[in-house]
Amino acid sequence: MNRRKSLGLVALGATAALAVAACGSSPSTAKTTSAFDEAITKVVNPSNAKTNGTLVFDAAVTPDSTDYDNTYYAFMWDFVRLYSMPLMTYKSCPGTCGEQLVPDLATGPGVVSDNGLEWTYHIQPDVKFQNGVTVTSEDVKYGIERTFAKNILPNGPTYYQVLLAPQNATCAASMASGGNTGCYPGPYVDPSVNEMGLNAITTPNSTTIVFHLAHPFSDFNYVVAIPQSTPVLPSWDTGAHGGANFQLDPISTGPYEFQSYTLNKQLVLVRNPNWNPATDPQAKQLVNKIIVNWNMNQNTVDQDQIAGYADMDIQGLGVQTAAKDKILTTPSLKADADDAINGFLRFAYINEQVIPNVHCREAIEYAANKVTLQDAYGGSIIGGQIATTVMPPNILGYKSFDLYNAVSDPTGDIAAAKQQLSLCGKPNGFTTGLAYRSDRPQDVLAAQALEAALNQVGIKTVLSGYPTGTYYSNYAGVPAYVHSHDLGISMGGWGADWPDGYGFLDELSNGNSIAPAGNTNISEINDPTINSLFAEAANDNNAASRLAIWPQIDKDIMAQAAILPIVYQKVLLYRNPNVTNVYMDDYYGMYNYAVLGLK
Repeated sequence: MNRRKSLGLVALGATAALAVAACGSSPSTAKTTSAFDEAITKVVNPSNAKTNGTLVFDAAVTPDSTDYDNTYYAFMWDFVRLYSMPLMTYKSCPGTCGEQLVPDLATGPGVVSDNGLEWTYHIQPDVKFQNGVTVTSEDVKYGIERTFAKNILPNGPTYYQVLLAPQNATCAASMASGGNTGCYPGPYVDPSVNEMGLNAITTPNSTTIVFHLAHPFSDFNYVVAIPQSTPVLPSWDTGAHGGANFQLDPISTGPYEFQSYTLNKQLVLVRNPNWNPATDPQAKQLVNKIIVNWNMNQNTVDQDQIAGYADMDIQGLGVQTAAKDKILTTPSLKADADDAINGFLRFAYINEQVIPNVHCREAIEYAANKVTLQDAYGGSIIGGQIATTVMPPNILGYKSFDLYNAVSDPTGDIAAAKQQLSLCGKPNGFTTGLAYRSDRPQDVLAAQALEAALNQVGIKTVLSGYPTGTYYSNYAGVPAYVHSHDLGISMGGWGADWPDGYGFLDELSNGNSIAPAGNTNISEINDPTINSLFAEAANDNNAASRLAIWPQIDKDIMAQAAILPIVYQKVLLYRNPNVTNVYMDDYYGMYNYAVLGLK
């Protein structure tokens, strides 16, 4: 599926925004003809007209990475389509239409062998990198090989590491026990250690790539729709811009390429002259330049959008309270806004290693005040519905249940919480750390609300805020750091990697997804029953029986009190009336960034 506050930053952010506006977007006084919530189901301001304008995004955060192989934030998966072409992608169209898988670099969906262990893709023969070099299947393989170098590129999902056949018996034995000893380490190691490369991927010719799996996996087309199947020219991934620094200038196959990137401050994209719209129909190249201003104050981001100095907030998480009130009470502004269900769950991870007793974890579930937590994310109308499950209602396989009285006793069941504390041998409570993203105001408010609620039953929390860009790579997503800093609770948000139960639940709760850095199973759930259910689903090609597995896993996670659901999120998004081709894409849970233009 993610804002430092100070008076100084407000003034600085406003100045920066005005400077950008001088060469990009300008305040709009034109009346809009769109309507509130219109972009949820239809295209607002449809146009294929090219302009020399500059599309401006603001952001109150920094990205985990601009490297398409090393990012796991939804807004970055949406944004990198402007400079990447994975094998498969999602159709560019409004609402649920946007959940359809379609080929991108590939000529069609994968062809699976009779035993389910080989997936073959053919790529278009005439796609070029930004430097004019023709893309080959070897370049796709190399891009995927990079994702195995977790010591250098810690972010992003681990599907290839788990699904591809191990290259030798040592690796196979290690993987069976949850390790990776003797397994492929990525392309950046000594060649003597890495002679064969990743032999679970073969390239019979320049336009064919074959994936050899350890076991059947019927959702594999969804895996190659993740940006990690974007081709990378090996010679580009060297020197000052190689490895971890590849994000400073990732080679493009999409409609735009990097002109400049001042890390975590400003990114500038310009048209890629070697991009061919006929080979990439789900993206557009309608403006001359795209600018992203990172690390601004969130209130400034909101103000810039309303004033017309910025076109969108790249995070897609909606405006904050002050801007929200202004938009909803001003008809002309409300007409350019959408109150959308974005398919995300806002929640807290409860780490099973730091808080090993399930009754102590259940005390947290019961004591949490769902009303104040809901208010932190914007309230019942704008913020979202109180959540009782891990999967949101829009995920295939969702079933409603409420194990901890979140709906019947939304302000917290204090008596039940105290009973669980007695059962875990801590009748007077205990102390644990609580991590949150300090540059996300809603997460800050939610952490404070949870702190206050838990304090009522004697559970003391030590709050620790971290920046969004390194939250998973350096802090909450590093199990060793979590253990050493006693981070029993970590605030989180999650959207589906693809729109079914596997795509939502796997990286949150499958034991084989636990990683030393960039970990998304922050609760460190490693339950044999849950793991076996994932394995069963992976081998099952029957849609109906697979569908029945997801609520079982959901209920098992909740029975372990490993995740505290907060809200099935809604967001109030604002769209500058000068922007064309604006619509909500249900897969990404925000506006589709790959097709935007300017009037």
